[in-house]
Formats: sequence, C-alpha cells, structure tokens
Amino acid sequence: MNTLIASASAYLSAYPALESLLIITAVLLLALAANFVAKYIALRLIGRALAFTPFRNEQAGVEKATARLANIAPALVIQSCIGFVPHLPVSVTTLIVNVSAAFMILTVALALGEALSLVNGVYQKRPDARNRPIKGYVQVLKIILYVASAILIIAALIDRSPLILLSGLGAMAAVLMLVFKDTILSLVASVQITSNDMIRMGDWIEMPQCNADGDVIDIALHTVTVQNWDKTISTIPTQRLISDSFKNWRGMSESGMRRIMRSLMIDQTTIRFLDDAEIEKLRKFSLLAGYLDGKRAELLQWNDERPERKDYEGNARRLTNIGTFRAYVLAYLQDRADISDRATLLIRQLAPTESGLPLQIYCFTTTTVWAEYERIQADIFDHLLSILPEFDLLLYQQPTGRDMRHLAAAS
Repeated sequence: MNTLIASASAYLSAYPALESLLIITAVLLLALAANFVAKYIALRLIGRALAFTPFRNEQAGVEKATARLANIAPALVIQSCIGFVPHLPVSVTTLIVNVSAAFMILTVALALGEALSLVNGVYQKRPDARNRPIKGYVQVLKIILYVASAILIIAALIDRSPLILLSGLGAMAAVLMLVFKDTILSLVASVQITSNDMIRMGDWIEMPQCNADGDVIDIALHTVTVQNWDKTISTIPTQRLISDSFKNWRGMSESGMRRIMRSLMIDQTTIRFLDDAEIEKLRKFSLLAGYLDGKRAELLQWNDERPERKDYEGNARRLTNIGTFRAYVLAYLQDRADISDRATLLIRQLAPTESGLPLQIYCFTTTTVWAEYERIQADIFDHLLSILPEFDLLLYQQPTGRDMRHLAAAS
C-alpha cells in the first residue's frame, strides 16, 4: 500500500498541474459535502430547536436566515484547505483566502439582516406593537451592520486591518454626515415620535401640506406611509412629522365620540316676538311644553315686578321665535340616544353676518364610525330644516334665478 502511494506521488510530482487539479477537485468536493451537511442536516436540527422558541411560527423567515449561514461552511472549507494545494502561487492562494473571508463576512451580515427582519416580524404580532413600532430602529441597526460589514469586507480583500480603514474615516466625517444626513434626521425624528407617542399604526392623521388624510399603514425609518380615504398612498418623510404640524384623530377614536359643529344661517328678517296664540300652538310640541311653561312664569314674574313697563309691549320681556327654536333644538338633541350626554352640548348664536344669523349646533355623537356619524348628522339637520317653518323662521339663501323670475312675474 505504501509502495502504491509512493508511486502515485512520484507520478503526480512529474505532472504538477495534474496534481494541483486533483487536490483542488478534492477541496471542492469537500466543500460541497460541507454545504450538504450544513443545509440538510444542521438546518433541520436548528428548525426543530426553534420550535420551542417564539420563532416557531416564522418558519420561512428562519429558513431564509439559516440558509444564508449554511453558506459559510463551504467557504470555510475552501479557506482552510486551499493552502494544501501544491504548486499554487502564493498570490493566488492569498486571493482565494481573502475572497473566502470576505464572502463569509457578507454571508454573516446578510443572515443577521434577515434575523433582524425576523425579530421585527415577530414583534409586530404583539398586541402593543402598533403603539411602539421598532421598524425604524431595526433599519438603523441594518445600516450600521452593513456599513461595518463593508469595512470588514474591504479590509479582508486588501488583507489589511480594519483599524487602518477606520482611522481614515475621521477625515471623512463631514462627508459621511452629508451622505447620511437624511438618515440621522430620520433617526432623531423616529425616536421623538416613538418616545412622545405621536403616531401609531392605524392612526388617522391629516397633513394637508403632504396631501395626506387617512390611516397610517407603515412607520419606517425614513418615511411614514398613509393610506388616504380615496385609497391612494401618501408617503411622508419622518422628519416632516416633527418640523411640520399635523392632526391626529386618535383622541377622537379613543373617546368613542365625534363632534358635530354646524350652523343654520337664519334669515334675520324672520326673527320676531311670539304672541299668545303662537305660544299655545308651540306648546303642542312635547319637547317644548316644560320650557314654555317655565319661561312664561319667569317672564310674567319679571314683568309684574316692573309695572311701569306694562304700558308698552316693547318695554316688557317676551318670548321670541328664535329663542324658542333654540330651546327646541337643545331639547331635541338631549332626547336623542345617539348624541352623547357626557360631552359638551351647545346651541349658540354667533355674530350676525351678511348671510344671516348663524345658529350653531355643537354636540358629539356616541359613535366614531364614519357612515353612522354622517347619518346621524344628516338626520338631525333634516329634521331641523323641516321643522324650522313651524317657528315662522326661514334660512337665509342668496337670490337665485327662480327668485328673479318670480319677482319679474309679480311686477
């Protein structure tokens, strides 16, 4: 046996190229074997071990990350065994060793990047993830990871210490600050947004200067993505949420109430006092009976205490149709189950304008569902507009072509 080996060795020594080729082939076969063992045996063992961890439901992500790590095995075999190949120039051996090292660094970096994405995916399934997203921080870690990997890869390829490269980065600090300016600003903005709880996933935000009005569907390092109500997508730079103003409707959603604030523009020429017959007619409204009785008693007492004012009606206090209508609106809203009794409820007059007297309804619905809110608001104003003539009041409306035709026909 020893004689056979000696003969083969002597024969191969006579043909150095063939000897190098055979050993290179053996190294490649060994690398393929290491790759097979890593991917088809070690990965299965890792998968079974992960079944007892929080990552058990992330099988695809785990396989993707570990498959990248498995590529280290053949590169490690080539790096370790290439030195045993005879008749190979030192420069070629060094090049292969350096490239193998750079490939392993790249593989580890990509695997760690997949692992960070996997951690973010698992975290997003937590109930409190929408309140405290970590996607921005994960992206920052990826940037740091890839920058560090790039430095190590370059150092491995040129066969120099990475400290030499890092020592030269001091002079490039200004350039790096310029290159990563947006990233640094976005990181600071992300920290402020998260620490101050300014935005959460699912929040309804309104930012007209960025054409955004809808739900937040993604919070990343550089951008916040909003799905508008018309199903378009708006992308807002993260730092704009710190430098510019925006409206977050989360408080409304959490309160379970939504505000109605709308005015009826009353024609001021229809506002007047009520006589006794009209008051009796309005007493037929069950919502007004108590108000009218109490108000008439109050006015009667006030007028009796000032007999000198009874000579002329203009000196006495009397009920008005606008005041009675205001009381009716208040009672009507208080009687509705879909109007909250826990929030402010006001029926108030605003300053008169050239378009009439604004009678503002200010209240809150007991729901925040958009369709239900609009239905309640429409029902309220349908009723108020329809019942307004019962108080001999009219809404102000600018003259239309129909008004002009009636005026011309009357003349």
